[in-house]
Amino acid sequence: MNPTPPILQRLRRETHAQHEAVEANRFNQALAAGTVEAADAAWFLSKLFGFVLPLEEGINRLGPALDPAWELFSRRRAYLIPLDLQDLLGRSALPLPLCPVLPPLATPTQALGVLYVLEGSTLGGQVIARQLEKVGLGAARRYFTAYGALTGPRWQATCRLLAAAATPENEDELVASAVRTFHDLAVWLGE
Repeated sequence: MNPTPPILQRLRRETHAQHEAVEANRFNQALAAGTVEAADAAWFLSKLFGFVLPLEEGINRLGPALDPAWELFSRRRAYLIPLDLQDLLGRSALPLPLCPVLPPLATPTQALGVLYVLEGSTLGGQVIARQLEKVGLGAARRYFTAYGALTGPRWQATCRLLAAAATPENEDELVASAVRTFHDLAVWLGE
């Protein structure tokens, strides 16, 4: 088994507090307590849409600079949220609010920090999808299960990309971008 690359160790360590702050939102609290309702899931999905959509668009613009072989379109998930909301609410939830404060995406290194957060969320999404199914809210699962069986392999590909792209010169910027992404998302979910 290969050891965890140093950049991934550092990312986990230095984003830990912000990651926990993201998970301290009302949806996750209701989910953990087993009291989550459709309104909670709709709120959470709406907030995620407003944060994830512009970040996916920014990453897509920087795609060739990140990795010429990167499968950007297949890594987009925000478009699934309106479908989940339609099924969950029985009506369109559009237009959805966009987050007014986002982490910067001016450089490929900043995009990698954002990518760490977005792609890492696919792992937690699998857990959320199972919990939603248990409480009868399986209609809100498309976004959380977007990659299905490819979730693990795509996360591993992201880890390899991060390990290959991290250098002593850009590592601080990459980590700062991931920290900022978690921070901005926590603030947005707290509003």
